[in-house]
Amino acid sequence: MKINRGAILRSIEQPHLKTGLPDFQAGDTVRVDTKVTEGTRTRVQAFEGVVIAINNSGTRKSFTVRKISFGEGVERVFPYNSPNIDKVAVLERGKVRRAKLYYLRELRGKAARIKVDRGRMMRDSGVTKPAKGAPAAEQPASNNTQEPNT
Repeated sequence: MKINRGAILRSIEQPHLKTGLPDFQAGDTVRVDTKVTEGTRTRVQAFEGVVIAINNSGTRKSFTVRKISFGEGVERVFPYNSPNIDKVAVLERGKVRRAKLYYLRELRGKAARIKVDRGRMMRDSGVTKPAKGAPAAEQPASNNTQEPNT
């Protein structure tokens, strides 16, 4: 009898996986709020940048975020299931054709920009475009019933 080790691992890891983080992929601009402990105080620190890679799966899943700080590139790897991650907010959806965006390390300035995927942004917000040829939504008539000055 053959044992499916992958299925056993998934069943063990399943209860420990973190839920509640939004779906994002390479090219998306995210803000990651992490809990930082300094002495006895704990505060939340934000790190905003472009996701350049998502690695592994299950409890070992991690993602790399890159930003430019004072002209210097800074990358940070966040474990997906870390208890120190307070919140992840997706600010923009990027339009890229690669899973790993390591080539951004070599680019500077405007060349390092990523196009915004407006289609994914609109799907996320729930806004739907009217069908082609459909009549535009009627504007409510404004009741300007002001009395003339006499």
